[in-house]
Amino acid sequence: MACLANSPPVHGALLLNRSAVASTSYHQLVFNARSHKRKFPLQIRADSLKSETQDKLSRRQILTLGAITANLLILQPNQLSFAAEVKKGFLPVSDQKDGYFFLYPFGWQEVIVEGQDKVLKDVIEPLESVSVNLIPTSKQDIRELGPPQVVAETLVKKVLAPSSQKTKLIEASEHDVDGKAYYTFEFIAQAPNFTRHALGTVSIANGKFYTLTTGANERRWGKMKDILHEVVDSFKIETR
Repeated sequence: MACLANSPPVHGALLLNRSAVASTSYHQLVFNARSHKRKFPLQIRADSLKSETQDKLSRRQILTLGAITANLLILQPNQLSFAAEVKKGFLPVSDQKDGYFFLYPFGWQEVIVEGQDKVLKDVIEPLESVSVNLIPTSKQDIRELGPPQVVAETLVKKVLAPSSQKTKLIEASEHDVDGKAYYTFEFIAQAPNFTRHALGTVSIANGKFYTLTTGANERRWGKMKDILHEVVDSFKIETR
């Protein structure tokens, strides 16, 4: 089986199996082989963000976007230097092992979802959640997979919603942070008994394809959209 570096463009490279997460309505990425999910401690600090050093070998099964191959991914020691302002009403997640940072609304709780690196949600409104997923890849830049519209459309249809739901991509765009390209997009996933309005952002760095998705029930979108935009806009990756 070919690895991601030799996979065809995004239409082929992003074909993944999917399944819905019943409790949260957030859809985990499930692949043709069972991935080995490592549990990492959540590091939340409301007052300040401190840099920490990492000196560990990180091993995980290589799962490509179009095929599966086995390899070892070695993370070299490095120091994170996220310099992000923690805004009022938000708490930070700073993952020192996988090199990412984002903010989430105060009051959301962490839950464990197989196949996801990090999931937090509102316990009263379970459709209000944020999830981060990591897929090892040999690609160096998100733009190698295609333009924002193509990548987002494929993710929404093939990964972020089951085939039973009707999806609509509202918009997709590219932005640059510290020389790194991110694709950000907005979409709707309609099920028989609910409609979820969601935002996502993806990027590639450190040999990983990073996906952050957040959303809310359509009936609460007007109240939540500014908060969810803060979550998506806060997502940063530390290049090693």
